[in-house]
Amino acid sequence: MLRLLSAGESHGPCLTAILEGMPAGLAVDVDAIDRDLGRRQSGYGRGGRMAIERDRVAILGGVIAGQTTGAPIALRIENRDWANWRGRWSAGDLPKLSVPRPGHADYAGMIKYGLDDARPVLERASARETAARVAVGALTKQLLAAFDVAVGSVVVRIGAVAATTPDLPARELWTLAEANDVRCPDAEAVDEMRSAIDAARAAGDSLGGIFVVIATGVPIGLGSHVQWDRRLDCRLAAAVMSIPAIKGVEIGPAFENAEHPGTQVHDELVPDGKGGVARASNRAGGIEGGMTNGEPVVVRAAMKPIPTTVTPARSVDLVTGEPAQTQYQRSDVCAVPAASIVGEAMVAWVLADALLETLGGDSLAELKIHWDSRRRHG
Repeated sequence: MLRLLSAGESHGPCLTAILEGMPAGLAVDVDAIDRDLGRRQSGYGRGGRMAIERDRVAILGGVIAGQTTGAPIALRIENRDWANWRGRWSAGDLPKLSVPRPGHADYAGMIKYGLDDARPVLERASARETAARVAVGALTKQLLAAFDVAVGSVVVRIGAVAATTPDLPARELWTLAEANDVRCPDAEAVDEMRSAIDAARAAGDSLGGIFVVIATGVPIGLGSHVQWDRRLDCRLAAAVMSIPAIKGVEIGPAFENAEHPGTQVHDELVPDGKGGVARASNRAGGIEGGMTNGEPVVVRAAMKPIPTTVTPARSVDLVTGEPAQTQYQRSDVCAVPAASIVGEAMVAWVLADALLETLGGDSLAELKIHWDSRRRHG
């Protein structure tokens, strides 16, 4: 139902995105998109690039008089750092990198495209591209909000520092997370996380961590069990895994569940006291058989430490074939808080796609009719 394409390089003039499939008649809040772009830029441990950029979205198509038209939506985000690269870019005088950096796309990309320079690879493989995805995700959040679905995230680990997540409703967790620059809802862990990032910076190192994206108000039945690629957990995992440096995704506490017998894992059904059904727990993370089950959708993602470090790593110069050490490229020490915002965007995009697939319709008004009918008939 939804299609997304992005283009642009890390140090090029801009990032662009095309979002196709959004229904007509959705009022677009540009300020809300810009707020999410700002959230992606923030976070303790971010590098010097974020001191340059001031990400704002320009909508170039698909929106007239503040409302979607049903046409593809074109988005543009300026790279302010382009001013520092423009001359060398047009002259073909960009800094050459013949020594691939372990943990990056450099080596595989150079071999794949027959290059002796990693610059064209890293320019596109850079996590800078995720700004375009966050802008699109902010739009799909607005579509979801029209159906009372909300998406947010929290950071639960940075390096060796693990948070104890309070047993609170999702919105309260999000509020606690937004109050600090590591986006953690555990006040006692916040200072420890900052200290761990400071220690990594002083050591010329980097840190990864874990964030959790939660979606509330998700109706029963998004996704499907009938084919492997229509299963919603498959689609969510693929979307979140596509974020640079994400190396693990689980729905709910999946790896913890694997340690326990089935009687301690599955979410029993109980009467809700209103003639319907409720769950005694949500260990399935809101998805059973590839479909949403009415509980909050919970997606956990593990981010590896950023592979760009001040401390050099061993490599090989692909031009000379000689042993070499990597050259430091400006980077973050820890980007887990920022990655959690990208995680929100990808989860929102998948859920919006699945919602449109389930409801059907070309306009928000038509979708609302189908939504109301679905709710009336259970």
